[in-house]
Amino acid sequence: MRKAALVLAALVLAGCGAQKKSPVIAHVLAAQAQHCTDGELVRLGSVRTAYAAAAPRGAVAFTRPGGAVVARFGQKNVNSYPTVFGVVGVVVRHDCKPRWYRVQLPRKPNGVTAFVRARALRVETVRTRIVVELSKRRLTLYRNAKPVLTATVAVGSPSTPTPTGRFYVNQRLVPADTGGPFGPGAIGISAFSTVLTGWVQGGPVAIHGTNQPWSIGHAVSNGCIRLPNATLLKVFRETLAGTPVIIRP
Repeated sequence: MRKAALVLAALVLAGCGAQKKSPVIAHVLAAQAQHCTDGELVRLGSVRTAYAAAAPRGAVAFTRPGGAVVARFGQKNVNSYPTVFGVVGVVVRHDCKPRWYRVQLPRKPNGVTAFVRARALRVETVRTRIVVELSKRRLTLYRNAKPVLTATVAVGSPSTPTPTGRFYVNQRLVPADTGGPFGPGAIGISAFSTVLTGWVQGGPVAIHGTNQPWSIGHAVSNGCIRLPNATLLKVFRETLAGTPVIIRP
């Protein structure tokens, strides 16, 4: 995303944009047959259900439970959007209640995870998922593991490639100029360009619209994923904060 991203205005969240309260404890109990070991790390998430966490009072991320501090996050990020994490695991107590959550961080290096105290987060479920296949120039949006939208996209050029890996939606933004390079909206994800290190905010990657419709289907962007504006609006409406975004070669 270019410097123009700084003028994006955040949408208002209800919670962290997820659909309902997460049955995390129930998930753990089911996975462990109602028996938990204190300090056990249990993986969370599937192709049908993911977990997102809001940090209403900010959060401190640690390398491991009780370990060194990795980063500190305020209630909102640099774009004034509420801080959201993708949740991939939970460290439980002997009674199966969460003690820590293992979360994806919206920072470099891509894919980095850390641990945040459970009491600092509000965890909810997300039923949407986005898969981007770079070689096919294709984006597919899933809800409850079923494809609901498939579209052709523009991806990063050979010199500024779109990073691959598992990320999550960490902000949903509307540009001041909806006729500009981002079109009517941008879905920020927790990925960063691996080559544009001098860019504003470290070169964050987003799924957004475009004022260059000819670029769709080509490898021409600076790493972001472009959609036709009408399609972007459909994806924007469906994609909640915390939605997993899997980018494949």
